[in-house]
Amino acid sequence: MEDAVKSVVDVSRYLFERKLVSGKAGNVSLRFQNEETNTIAITPTMKSLKNIKEDDVVLVDLDGNVLTKGIPSSEVNLHLSIYKKKKHINGIVHTHSPYATGFAFSNKQIKRLEGFGEIKKPYLDEIPYIAPGSDKLAKIAAKSLDDDVLILKNHGVLATGPNIKEACSLAEFVEEIAKTQYISYVLNSCDSFLVSF
Repeated sequence: MEDAVKSVVDVSRYLFERKLVSGKAGNVSLRFQNEETNTIAITPTMKSLKNIKEDDVVLVDLDGNVLTKGIPSSEVNLHLSIYKKKKHINGIVHTHSPYATGFAFSNKQIKRLEGFGEIKKPYLDEIPYIAPGSDKLAKIAAKSLDDDVLILKNHGVLATGPNIKEACSLAEFVEEIAKTQYISYVLNSCDSFLVSF
């Protein structure tokens, strides 16, 4: 249990340091076996990931029953729905990273690029805006998560993995490819502007 909690803290702080989250946005969770049952270690509500300590991490079971002190993230049902539906997922990272979230607020999609597994689809999966923290978001996201990442329109990024470090690496990679694509859009539009003169 101690290792799971420490991993949540380490990843939370890393995401903040890498500017993939800011303020009190974002949440992180990890599924682990605790006395032969699935337990979820998740970041608390209304606390910056920058300042997360091990005592802040909340443990819940798959039904959402809180096993320790504290209040879990408002997106706890989103995490639990995914864990229930996707047995191979043991780590979830939800970020509001600027470039990827910029795409989420635009009419453009993020292309899948080489560097993080086989490219099975041209673009990252996305779902329309649904109120954060709602049961509807939890249900639709779990149903729509086909691969490993989901863009939540007008909201942010949901990255998953077989462990929390893989989920974190994927969130970081998604931000990098979004940044690359944004730069390419800007440069291409500059070419069009210069040609017109």
